[in-house]
Amino acid sequence: MFGWIKRLFNKAEELEKTSDAKVQDEMKYLIAGLGNVGSKYIGTRHNIGFEVVDKIAMDLEGNFKTESQGDIAEVKHKGRTLILLKPSTFMNRSGKAIRYWMQKKKIKQENVLVILDDLNLDFGKIRMKGKGSDGGHNGLKDIQQMFGNNNYARLRIGIGANYSKGHQIDFVLGKWTTNEMDELFDIISKSANAARAFTSDGLKNTIANYNGKVN
Repeated sequence: MFGWIKRLFNKAEELEKTSDAKVQDEMKYLIAGLGNVGSKYIGTRHNIGFEVVDKIAMDLEGNFKTESQGDIAEVKHKGRTLILLKPSTFMNRSGKAIRYWMQKKKIKQENVLVILDDLNLDFGKIRMKGKGSDGGHNGLKDIQQMFGNNNYARLRIGIGANYSKGHQIDFVLGKWTTNEMDELFDIISKSANAARAFTSDGLKNTIANYNGKVN
């Protein structure tokens, strides 16, 4: 009799622990800023994803550590755990690092946000979407290939397309102009705020509140 009651209590404790673990997993988010590693890429348009997650870490007093396939910082925001990732796999293999850290930290795909530059948006405009095409962006192409679908949130940051024919790569990998630098802090700050809002307010509310021009 007592053995049966003990097993019942043990089972209840196991279910409670499982439930708690599930809730904790649902409160974990992976925010991946895309870019290329190396000093020559610092301050380039293609690395704005790195700059945004750097800003999130700074605002939430997190510190990056070099881990497998990327630099990682773990911070808290409104009861959520945010795993900030700067992949070290270079832009064209971004999906490899993102999938690795999703699996390692047991983060659901709907709790993943990818931050990247976008030639198809005017400079200073940000746009969050819950899914969509890769738009010709090599980082998104690799992520979609790794996921097997395009149903993941992404925050696109417009860098404009102010380049002559045949010079797209030079433009994307080029440094910000003086005029762009004057606006860059506000762009990065708003993008960081939008990323945090995604984790606490949800995708739809974040889209409604943040999509559009910074100024």
